[in-house]
This record gives sequence, C-alpha cells and structure tokens, in this order.
Amino acid sequence: MGLTKRLIACLDVKDGRTVKGVQFESLRDMGDPVALAGYYTEAGIDELVFLDISATNERRKTLTGLVKRIAREINIPFTVGGGISSIADVDALLEFGADKVSVNTAAINDQSLIENLSKRFGSQCVVVAIDAKQTADDWLVYKNGGTVATKIPVTSWVKTAQDLGAGEILLTAINNDGTKSGFANELYNSISPYLRIPVIASGGAGNAQHFAEVFTQGNADAALAAGIFHNRMLGVPALKQFLLTQNIPVRI
Repeated sequence: MGLTKRLIACLDVKDGRTVKGVQFESLRDMGDPVALAGYYTEAGIDELVFLDISATNERRKTLTGLVKRIAREINIPFTVGGGISSIADVDALLEFGADKVSVNTAAINDQSLIENLSKRFGSQCVVVAIDAKQTADDWLVYKNGGTVATKIPVTSWVKTAQDLGAGEILLTAINNDGTKSGFANELYNSISPYLRIPVIASGGAGNAQHFAEVFTQGNADAALAAGIFHNRMLGVPALKQFLLTQNIPVRI
C-alpha cells in the first residue's frame, strides 16, 4: 500500500485567536487555538501546524507563550511558523515545545537561513512553507503572508529549498485556499518529480474525496486543512476510514 499518508490540522493564528479566510483574506474567528489543539489530539489527527500569520508583516517574533500552552495539550508532532528568521528563534520555539519549524518569507529573503537551520537542528526540523499563486503562465511564489509577489516559479524554489537542506515542503495554493473546491492537484503533481522530500498539500479541502484525490492524483505525502476541520464538517476518524476504503494507507 506504500508509505502512510498524513493528515495535518492547521491553526492560523492572529492576535491569539485561530482564524480562517478565503485566499488569505476576509479572516473569520474560529476559536481558541489551545482548545482546538486538544480537540485534534483526541480526534486522532497525525500532526498539528501553528502559523502566526501576522508575525512577519508586524515585524515581530512568534507568540511563544501560546506555543508553550498548545504544546502542553498535545502529544503529536508540532510544527510552528511565523516570524522565524534566526537560529535563536528556533532554539526558543523548540524549548517551548515545537518539534519542527516552518520558514517562509525569511527563507526567500535569505536562502542561507535554510542551510543554517538544517545544519544546526537537522533537516527533519526544517519545513519550508511556500505560498503560491497561479498566474497566466505559471505558479509563482508569494511572500509576506501571500501579499507580495515574487518572480520565482514554484518548481525552481522547491528544488532550491531541498538542495539547501529542507526536510519537508508545505505548499499552499492561494487560489484554492478556503474555497473548499479541492486541492490544486496539478501543482503538487508537477513538483513531485523534482523532490525526494515529503510535500504537504494545503488549500482547498472541502470533502473526503478531495483528500483521496490529492494523495492519488497530486502525489502528496500529507494533506493539511483548517476550516473543514475547525467547523467539524469532516471528522478525522471518518476521514481516515474513508481513505482506507480507497486503499490509501493512513495511521489509525
């Protein structure tokens, strides 16, 4: 059946609250991140991602106190991102309970950050998050929470990140984010030939079939969702049982 596929819940946090929008805009309050973290642990989610989505644009560090409170509630792998730009930042987050860190804008601005973090903490600790938007010609990388366009093609950036020591890619399709219309499977499938590290697909989950499709058609190693899980539209146990019926291996 192949390697086990992972299901990941994402806590996008702004001003200490979990939020969710559509294509990174029109954010709505989704509740207390600590309570949600506890819920996901009980529900059997495989991993949890915490993204302090306004840290970079507000030029501040990640909310370490909140990270510590969440870490106390869970016993699953925990990735933290937002405002990380140095070894000292990662040292602090690991001390407060993170297992992995996610870097995005800072890594685009200074590619040596990926290499330095990988050498210091190991590649398994370094997740490179990429926000991508489809243009007329290609999928391009965006930074600063999806607000600033670059001219970097996604295929080029994923290869560079891997070569610099990233242990995993978290790729969000901005066009699909929050739409519940399905993942951008063509995007994930297009980058898989270039990579030997896992890819986490993010953006567009609306039902169980979408997860099956991103694993089979998109060749993703993991799938991340937020709104569909926060709203309890789709329960984690039911999703895993469905994926098993589709011959997609998941951890029960």
